[in-house]
Amino acid sequence: MATSGKSAALSHIGKIRANNQDSGYAGSSLFVVADGMGGHAGGDVASAMAIKRIMLTDTTYNSAQDAEFALQSALLAANALLAETVFDHQELTGMGTTVSAIMLVGTELAIAHIGDSRIYLYRDDTITQVTADHTFVQRLVDSGRITPEEAAVHPRRSVLMRVLGDVDSSPEIDTTVHDVRPGDRWLLCSDGLSGYVSDEKMHLVLSTVPDPDAAAQRLVKESLDQGAPDNVTVVLVDIDDSGDVTRSSMTPPVLVGSAAEPLSFEADVPRRPLRLPTLLLHPLRATPPADEHFEPESEEYLDELILEDRRRARNRRIAWLIAIGVAAIAIIVGILLAYQWTQTRYFVGADGTTVAIYQGVQADVGPLPLSSVYQETGITLASLPSYTRQTVEDTISADSLSDARDIIERLTSVSN
Repeated sequence: MATSGKSAALSHIGKIRANNQDSGYAGSSLFVVADGMGGHAGGDVASAMAIKRIMLTDTTYNSAQDAEFALQSALLAANALLAETVFDHQELTGMGTTVSAIMLVGTELAIAHIGDSRIYLYRDDTITQVTADHTFVQRLVDSGRITPEEAAVHPRRSVLMRVLGDVDSSPEIDTTVHDVRPGDRWLLCSDGLSGYVSDEKMHLVLSTVPDPDAAAQRLVKESLDQGAPDNVTVVLVDIDDSGDVTRSSMTPPVLVGSAAEPLSFEADVPRRPLRLPTLLLHPLRATPPADEHFEPESEEYLDELILEDRRRARNRRIAWLIAIGVAAIAIIVGILLAYQWTQTRYFVGADGTTVAIYQGVQADVGPLPLSSVYQETGITLASLPSYTRQTVEDTISADSLSDARDIIERLTSVSN
């Protein structure tokens, strides 16, 4: 946890991941969150290297447009640096990182963004997502193919269409300029927060916890309360009532997450095993999400992914139908076998005013009886002693047909 003036930065490894692949930075005018990807040590290397390259732009600018250009250039420079690192360290092939950054200049703010980390603005008691996720599922949502609710559980929700790394020599960076107002709260976060904490809960924290340090801690706690399957990083920037967006030059910049640790090129780090309390308290959230990975952003490839998803959905439906059919057949066969077994059983009981041998068991399944008269005996209930008559009316079980006939012979001998 670290804070400086009107900002706060906090990064947590989460409850399942074995290492923190997130990085965060809070400087004098620059604030950044990066979420590494790669499924191995490359994730933390990528986010840390990107942050340390981008933080070199934390200086003063004549305009927000100048800052916007500087951020875009810094992200492209970080992309080239990551590609060079992969060239020297082939074991890091495929590593990459998302980046969401803001630069404050006077009464304006420049944004540079790539990936699925997010920037939110809390203003006038309303929270707004300022950046757009560069993910496969977001493309599907934007094109109207699926709903946001379907995107949250989509099997390809971890597919990134744009990242910094060795996958694209000139990635497209989203850059914009926004005004800032007194009372604004700007929230930068990795998907370890946005993927598990609802906008409503974030709004509640931002609207009720005025201190940025406490608000950052509360936001991370909300993710931990959901099981924190992923790393979670939060950078919070408050604009005071004067509209001043500069920090004291005496306040040192702050690094959190993997950027705060010595750079390491170690091999893959296994995930921490799930603990029983985590599984019990968070059965739906305890499983870590699939490792994020890059797939190229092109209409042709997007169409291929959509077709592949449709094939998978169709195959899943076919598999479900087959499974349901097999289960239905198994149930029917089981019912038939059970019914056949009941027809091997016999008992003696009353059929109106006479005694009869019944085939089956003394039970019904709904309106369907599981027994029927097998043989009328001609013995009347009135001819039997009262105790014996009551026993017949209550039915007498027999182990077999011959046993039932033996019971009839005994009843014949005691009838009047």
